[in-house]
Amino acid sequence: MTLHTTTPKQDGFRMPGEFEPHAGCWLTWPYRPDVWRDNAIPAQKAYAAVAAAISQFEPVSILVTPGQDKQARALLPADISLVPINSDDSWLRDSGPSFLVNDAGELRGVDWGFNAYGGYHEGLYFPWDNDALVASRVLQEAKAGR
Repeated sequence: MTLHTTTPKQDGFRMPGEFEPHAGCWLTWPYRPDVWRDNAIPAQKAYAAVAAAISQFEPVSILVTPGQDKQARALLPADISLVPINSDDSWLRDSGPSFLVNDAGELRGVDWGFNAYGGYHEGLYFPWDNDALVASRVLQEAKAGR
């Protein structure tokens, strides 16, 4: 993965609109019993239903903390990719990267440096060190610079 020293805007990249076509959808598998009721089983079933619906129209990749892959695979369609990445929570929209594009169709991402919504003093949860690495790992999987 290329780590750029220029800004995406300087290099002609922009954040696409949510309505624009994209290559696929990324999700993070819920697993924490201290966050999700009933050992996260209801949440996992709901995520699986959402992922299955999305996968009818585009590829879906789900980040799965090691040890959760068998449970995830049992609930998900076979065409959904499981990507082994440790995480602390399941809100990829917050801890994951923002994908950017340029007019040539090239992909780049922004790693926002996730800190659990406030870091050590005001952060929502601890630890978040796995979530802090999620964006760069997703960008590596997507073969996108940052």
